[in-house]
This record gives sequence, C-alpha cells and structure tokens, in this order.
Amino acid sequence: MADEAARRAVAELPLLRTAAGPRDREGWAPRLKEEYRALIQYVENNKRADNDWFRLESNAEGTRWFGKCWYIHELLKYEFGIEFDIPVTYPATAPEIAIPELDGKTAKMYRGGKICLSDHFKPLWARNVPKFGLAHLMALGLGPWLAVEIPDLVAKGIIQHKEK
Repeated sequence: MADEAARRAVAELPLLRTAAGPRDREGWAPRLKEEYRALIQYVENNKRADNDWFRLESNAEGTRWFGKCWYIHELLKYEFGIEFDIPVTYPATAPEIAIPELDGKTAKMYRGGKICLSDHFKPLWARNVPKFGLAHLMALGLGPWLAVEIPDLVAKGIIQHKEK
C-alpha cells in the first residue's frame, strides 16, 4: 500500500529536463527553476491530500537546503530539522539528507546525521537522471525513511515526544 501511494505521489510530480548542476553557470538557473516548480507541485499535492509533512528552503544560490520535516506517530507530531547540500556532480549524484538531531540513534544513518538511502533510493535515482530532483528526493527518499525509522525509534524509546 505504501509503495502504491509513493508511486501515485511521484506520478503527479513533473519530471525535470535540464541536466545541470551548480558548476554549470548557464544551466543551473533553469534547473533550479524546475526544482522549485516540482517542489511547489509536491507541496500543493500533499496539502490537497492532507499529507503536509515538510518545509524546505535554500540559500540564494540553491546549493544549500534546510528546513523541517515531521512525522505523526500515534497522534503525536515528531519534528526534526533537515539539511543538505547539492553535490557538485548533481544531478548525477543525489543529495544526502541529514537530520543532525538523530545522529547516532539508528543504524540507518551515517556520521553527521545523514540518512541511509543507498540500498533503495540511490539506484532508483541513478536510473532516472536527470528526470528526478529534490521533490523526488523528498517523496522517495526522506518520506519512506521517516515512515520506517520514526515508529521504530519511538518503540525502542530512543526518541520521545517533546511533551513527555
């Protein structure tokens, strides 16, 4: 069921066309516009489906991104800061999302709080370069990671709701 929901969410996202990263001065601006359009579409789709779960913004160059994500578990909202940099080899290389406050709390995370996406998401990204962008990273990377890890971390008592 979760796979079907993810497929539907991604099917509603625009595919990106510009194969440019931050080092490509002329191509980066059009790529960044495509990224913003796809992110806006994804957020609008999520709000329509009553599934609003993140806020994201970038620096002026579009190379450093940061924001908040949240996951509702047993009617409690768990909120986390997220951050990532656009790799110089983008879009060939997917960004690595970090949730610094969860650093060291799960085996599915690298040093610095970077979430592990290597088994499932990175091969999918590689097959879809340059069509996938940041909206796809959120929908197919961070979203599923939160859905698996947060309930597990709560069940193990590793994280607790801020009101407890």
